[in-house]
Amino acid sequence: MRASLEVDLAGLRLRNPTILASGILGSSLSLLKRVEEAGAGAAATKTITADPREGYPNPVFVDLGFGYLNAMGLPNPGVEEFSRLIAEARRLLKIPVIASVGGGGGEEFLLVAERVLEAGCDAIELNLSCPHVSGYGLEVGSDPELASRIAGSVKSISSKPVFAKISIHQSELGVVEKVIGSGVDGITAINTIRAMAIDVDSMKPILSNIYGGLSGRCIRPIALAVVYRIHGEFPDIPIIGVGGVEDWKSALEFILAGASAVGIGSEIARKDLKIFSETVQGLEEFLAERGFRSITELRGYAHKI
Repeated sequence: MRASLEVDLAGLRLRNPTILASGILGSSLSLLKRVEEAGAGAAATKTITADPREGYPNPVFVDLGFGYLNAMGLPNPGVEEFSRLIAEARRLLKIPVIASVGGGGGEEFLLVAERVLEAGCDAIELNLSCPHVSGYGLEVGSDPELASRIAGSVKSISSKPVFAKISIHQSELGVVEKVIGSGVDGITAINTIRAMAIDVDSMKPILSNIYGGLSGRCIRPIALAVVYRIHGEFPDIPIIGVGGVEDWKSALEFILAGASAVGIGSEIARKDLKIFSETVQGLEEFLAERGFRSITELRGYAHKI
């Protein structure tokens, strides 16, 4: 009998544990459809704010060779336009759509959450950890009390699963405990890491914003440690592991560490959308070779050794 890759993510049923990570391609219906056709189990949108944001001027992205550095500036058309996209996606897509919600404070988070829930999103991911936008993300989420209030207020209006996306800077167990205590259904770990790069020829920072978020396979060991530690302390909390997933082996690392699902993001730049089908196939073959009946048997398996 074929092994099952289906997972239950806080009540969200996924055909497999791969998710398009927020901030990558989730900005148009055609792109979301391509992600579904490529084999992803779910898709997260770009981060949605109340008002439209143009983002930063170029350069906003650089391939460092060992990872990627970006400072996009949360570009998005605003919640009213994005809500129409979500409503269309829910009619046309079979995989769950996770709305990434951003804000400069509790009122904005709540407003955006209300709109995307009305539009029919399947889950919410609170972006409490964007490392490169002033007044958003990490600057809001770095206050544990504020982060937990925001998470609690959004959860109070949502019957859909709510995930809090945290960074390495918010991964201390006391902070995680506060966020979980607010009532969220799960944790997404981790967001990109604040970093920068300098062009030695011009002798200036490469990114227009100076600081950006470091992503890709170079941050995977860091992300794995966070997932492993959170699962060890809060084994019943669903975790979406994000950070350098580049193939089935790296996806499996996160699952063994305690993740229920994995977000795939910046490595799409190197492998294109085929990374989803290749990851799914590799996981299926591993389960068959090892005699496991379900991918869920492997969640947190590394803690048993």
